[in-house]
Parts: sequence; structure tokens; C-alpha cells
Amino acid sequence: MLKNYLTIAIRILRKNKLYAFVNIAGLSIGIACCLLIGMYIWHEVSYDRFHANADRIARVTWEYNFGDADTKTATTGTKVGPQLQRTFPEVEGYVRTLKYGRVVGYADKLFEEKSFVYADSAFFSMFSFPLLKGNTRTALNAPDKVVLTETTARKYFGNEDPVGKVLKVGMKQLEVTGVAADAPANSQLQFDFIASFTTLSAAKTENYNEANYITYLLLNSADNLAALQNKIDAFAKRVAKEEFKVEGDQFMTFKLEPLTVVHLHSKLDGFEPNNNIIYIYILAVVALLIMLIACVNYTNLSTAQSASRTAEIGIRKVLGARKQQLFNQFIAESIVLTAIALVIAFAAAYLLLPFFNDVAGKQLQAADILNPVVVGGLVVLSMLVAFAAGAYPALVLSSSKVIKILKSGFSFTSGGAGLRKSLIILQFVISIFLITSTIVILKQLDYIQTKDLGYDKEQVIVLPVDEEVKKMMQNLKPALTAHPNVVSVAAAYEAPTHIGWGDALRKQGEDKSITINAIPVDEDFVKTMGMQVIAGSDFTQADVLSFDTTGGPNSKYSYILNEAAAKALGWTPEEAVGKIVAKNREGKVRGVIKDFHFRSFHETINPLLIFLDHRMAQVMLVKVSSENLKATIDHLQTTWKSRISHRPFEYHFLDEEFQEMYKAEQQTGIVFTTFSTLAILLACLGLFALSAFELVKRTKEIGIRKVLGASISDLVRLLTKDFLKLVAIAFVIAVPVSWYLSNEWLHEFTYRINLEWWMFIAAGVCAIAITLITVSYQAIKSSFTNPVKSLRSE
Repeated sequence: MLKNYLTIAIRILRKNKLYAFVNIAGLSIGIACCLLIGMYIWHEVSYDRFHANADRIARVTWEYNFGDADTKTATTGTKVGPQLQRTFPEVEGYVRTLKYGRVVGYADKLFEEKSFVYADSAFFSMFSFPLLKGNTRTALNAPDKVVLTETTARKYFGNEDPVGKVLKVGMKQLEVTGVAADAPANSQLQFDFIASFTTLSAAKTENYNEANYITYLLLNSADNLAALQNKIDAFAKRVAKEEFKVEGDQFMTFKLEPLTVVHLHSKLDGFEPNNNIIYIYILAVVALLIMLIACVNYTNLSTAQSASRTAEIGIRKVLGARKQQLFNQFIAESIVLTAIALVIAFAAAYLLLPFFNDVAGKQLQAADILNPVVVGGLVVLSMLVAFAAGAYPALVLSSSKVIKILKSGFSFTSGGAGLRKSLIILQFVISIFLITSTIVILKQLDYIQTKDLGYDKEQVIVLPVDEEVKKMMQNLKPALTAHPNVVSVAAAYEAPTHIGWGDALRKQGEDKSITINAIPVDEDFVKTMGMQVIAGSDFTQADVLSFDTTGGPNSKYSYILNEAAAKALGWTPEEAVGKIVAKNREGKVRGVIKDFHFRSFHETINPLLIFLDHRMAQVMLVKVSSENLKATIDHLQTTWKSRISHRPFEYHFLDEEFQEMYKAEQQTGIVFTTFSTLAILLACLGLFALSAFELVKRTKEIGIRKVLGASISDLVRLLTKDFLKLVAIAFVIAVPVSWYLSNEWLHEFTYRINLEWWMFIAAGVCAIAITLITVSYQAIKSSFTNPVKSLRSE
């Protein structure tokens, strides 16, 4: 019997090729999209869960207010880990880490390494990064030791055993003590080198200040975290009072973040930029909507097709077919069609995976598609879809009375019409919501790209520097600017895209300070970055000459404030000029610059102090013209290599750093837009299904109208007006939903676009256009049918 059901099902599908194609295509797209999005979501939620101690590891963050604003950072001082272990028995161990770009050399190889990490000796005991060579207990237990990843070991040593070899790292010689497996893609901790923390001079002392290190704690039990946090809050109050002399509304504390929630739930980036759980929810909803649209399409198409099978059903019933047999036949057809769609979906997902990885910025593997859990889940889901989508027409058709079918043909009940209209309204609601959301996301991303940042990020080349380069700076800068396309060169502690230095600033003669960000620069920084001085002046050569690098008593320090800092100190920009302020040393305010974005658009522009101290530079910023860029870079490289031999010429553009800050938003925007387009395409198939169904029902009416002289435009209006009513109902439902959810997403940004009426109207117009195009095609096609043929068949 089953074989008979399947044989007939295949025969029916072959006979109705158009309906079979549309149904299979719709389900295939829906399942493939769900598969790819599901793989992405699974990858994101699995971050750091591969560690054996994952549920017992917590990251320590630092929160404080030493003046007028709360500050939160993922970095802490060197004392936090050791002191918390000494103080609380719940803390079994700690690991302090520092990611720091280093120049690494071996034999004739010399590379600028960006993923060079320093870590305490317990690193490989706390985290599950297996050592392929070496001992986890001794690999990092002394200064000047380093472990390489497997890929990095091949890069420097080929097939040689690297253990025992010596690498030159900066000015130091580090012994290779082990080889670790490459970090998985779903790890926050990405590294190529792990060097012993005691190699750093900062490891010789413990302090709460100089918060440059990411600290992890290993707890005795995962259940201890909440109770331990309460104890740490009380402990931090004592530290704040004794060490930082806080008073009034000021405070300082340490917070624990479970390792497994950092990637999606923390707003504080660590080794790598975090994602946002909101974007995971958005993509999950998109996957659900795509699958929902596919199911609605399937139901409507099956209904439309079934309405033309009245003769078959009547004859089957006359020949003794029971209701269950008819029901089974329709479900068998649904299962066959869904099974075909499932196979095609897996093949499509496999072929599209490289493209999806590029779009999403991930490294998902083809093997993940054949994961037994994934395959099993999709098979079960597909069978549920087959049954759910095929059950309605199967139940209605199998329950119809044979006399009614043979006498007047088959027709669905008015209740069925109401269900179908409800489903098509749902499709329109989803489509309008997706169109609106796409417009909002793309407008916000465009806003980020085009908003005036307060400095010029275009055509700025960033060159990392070290102590040796800084000694040559005075001669190197004129050599670089000798090329006509090099506009200006400056040195700074870090690039202005993300200034992380936290500090405190106070007025002369006052004890109360404000919390600020700060950046040490040279005299050309403001000019090179195109920042606007709104009061006072930029640094001058006189400021440079009066700055004593030894910090002697005659040294005079010069500061520049941003507008936010001047306001926080209670001054207008004009009033701030000439005032004396103190960071760790007193200095005169030389000028005030217009506020610029030195953090993500998710954050408010904080008070900022720019101070003159080229000794602390870590990057050179080279402003170049856009003309003949290759020749300009060749000049920079030639000049660099002729003067600097101890490190390679490595560079990147400042706007690349800016783009990296919004990597999650950009990738989510592209993924959302891509899958929203597919969802809208599926909705078009749904319209095709319902319009086809309406034509089947109204064949006689259309024939009579044509005989009575109805034109093509009359028939198009007749068939589209009902659908336009559905669009109007869906628009009324979709607009408030779209407005609320879009507004909630935009509130993730401190600086954002405003929702405007035209965004929703545009979505409605798009829905109307889609409706007219899709339905008009069916109407025009029907209008060319010979009315005599239509009336005869009726």
C-alpha cells in the first residue's frame, strides 16, 4: 500500500510540474536558509563551551567612578587576580593575559605578529587548549618562555621540532617550550603565541592601576559565582576607600562575567570584538519567518492544486476509497515533495557555505552540515512541515461528499477561504516587517559610514612603532614627508578610532577629579587627523621645546581638551584656554577641539585629554593623498627599510580599524538583508499560489465576464483588488510591530538615525508593487484564455 501511495504521489508531481517546482523550490529555500542560519547561531552560542572548565571560569571586569561618570572596562591591574585568590577560598586559580603586537624573528624570518599573548603559567591548566608538544605545568612557569600554535610553528620552523629553539621577540630571546593546537574558531581567546606573563616587567609588581590586563578566575564551583560576587563587592569597597580614597558618589568594584556568556552578552570587548545576543535573536526570527512563509506557501499551493482534482477524488470514492486512504495519499505526496526539497536544501547549503562564510565572517565547515544532530533535527522538522502543510487540504478533500463532488465539483468552504486569507495577510505582515527592518538597518549602517566623526579617517596609514623606532622619529618623519603625496605624519599612543586609556583630571588647587580618557601624542597629531580646534590653538613648537622628557622641575606640560572635558570641568571652550589642570602632572590647556568619536557609536563621547608626550607613541599615523597610492606606499616602504632593519614594514589603513568596530553590525546587516530578500521572494511564491487558487475558483466568472466584453484591465482590477485589501490590513498590523522592534534595535546605539514615516510607506509601496506584479501576471495570463474553453470545462 505504501509503495502504491508513493508511486501515485510521484506520478501526480510529474503531471503538475509547475506546482511541484514552486513547492519544492519554496521548501528548499526555506530549509536551506534555516540550515545556514542555524549553523551560524549554533556556532555563536557555542563560544568557549569546549573548555572542560568552561562553567567555572569567569572574566573579571572593572567598574569605577572617580569623578563624574561611570566607567566599565574589561581590563584590570596586575594585582586583581592574585589578590582575589588570596582573599577568597572560592577562587581556585587565576590567569592574567595581555594581547600585544610583537615583532618576532628566527633565522632570516621576521614578522609583525598581532596575536601575541602573555599569560600566567596556569593558562593551559585553566583553558582546554591542548599542548601537542610540551608540558602544561612547566611550559610558562618561568620568564622568557613561549608556546606556539601548530600553524605558527610550521610558519617559522617548517617540519623541524621547534621545542628548545629560541625566537627573538623585540629585544628579548624567548625559548620555545611547547606547541599548542590552533585555537578553535568559536574561542574568544585567539592567539598565535602564548608567552610567560613573568616575561613582562609589569609582572614584578602588583597594583590595581595600569589596567591593561584581562584577568580570568577559576572557581571551585560554578554555583559559587553569585555568592562570590557579593563578597567581592564588599571587598572592593574597602579597596576603593584604602587605595583610591573614594568619597561621596564615587565607587570602584570588580564584576565577574561567566566565560560562556561574554561573547554574546557582554558589552566589553576583550581579545576579539563581541557579538550581540540581539543579533542572534534577530537571525533566529528571520529563520523562523522564512520557514513560516515556506509552510504557508506550501499549504496555499497544495490547496490550489487540490481544487483541480475533483474528478480523481470522485472516482476514487465511487470505487470504494475510504477517507483514511485518501488522507494517506495526500500526506504521501506531501512527504515525497518535502523529502525532495530536503535533499536539495542540503545540497544548496553545502554549495552556498563558502559564500555564507564570506558574508557572515565565519569559518563554518562543510562537515557541520552532516552533523547527526543537525541532520536528524531537519529531517524531523521537514516531516512535521510535510504533515502540517499537507494536512489541511488532505482533510478537506478526503472528507468531501462523493455526491456533491460528482454533481457540482469540489469547492473549499468559506472557513477555508478565511484561513487562506489569514495566511496571506501573515505573509504580507512578515514581508512589510522585513522590508522596513532592512531599510532601518541599512540606513543606520550608512549613518555610521557617513557621519562626521570629528576627524578624517580616510587615507590615513597606520604604522606600528617600538622603542627603537621612536629613537629615530625626528629623522624618520621628515624622510617620510619628503614624498609629495605624504600630507602629514604624527605619532600617538593609539589610533583615534578607539582610545582606551582611562585617567582622572582635576582643576588646579582642587582635590575632586573627573574621569576622562587620555591619549599621549606628538605635536602633529591634531593637524594630521584633521581635528577642529574651536578655542585656543594646536600644540606649537614652543610646547615641544618646553617639554622636558626627563620630567625635570622646569618641564612645562601642554594639554588639549575636547568639548566634553571642558564642559565636565565647568568651562566653556573659551574659558578653558590657559587654565591649569592636572592629570599626574599640572599643565596648561593649550586649546579645545570639537568632540570627535573615539569610541563606537554605541557609546557617548566622553571627556578626553590629549597631552604632548611622544615617548609613549605606539603608532605613526601617515596622512596621504589618494593620488598614485601605490607609489606613495612604495616610498614609505623604501624609506622604512633603509632606516629600520629590526622590524618589517607592516601597515594598515585607519578606516579598516573603524570598520572592525562595526564588524558584527555589518555582518548581521548583510546576512539579514540576504535572507530577508529570500523571505520576500518566498512571499511572492505565496501570492502566486493564492492568485492561482482564485483563478481556479473563478474560471466560469472570468469566462462570462470576457463574453460580456470585459477588458484585460477590468480583469486585472477584479483579481487584484481583493489582494490589495489584504495588503492594507497587513500594513496596519505590520507598522506598529516594525516601529517598536526597529526602535528597540536602534536604542543599542547612542548615536543613531530617527525613524521616519517614509520608511514604513516605502515598505507598504514595495508590498503593493510585489502584489500587483505577481497577481497581474496570473490575471493577464488568464485573460488570454479562450472563454468558450473556460465555460465548456465548467
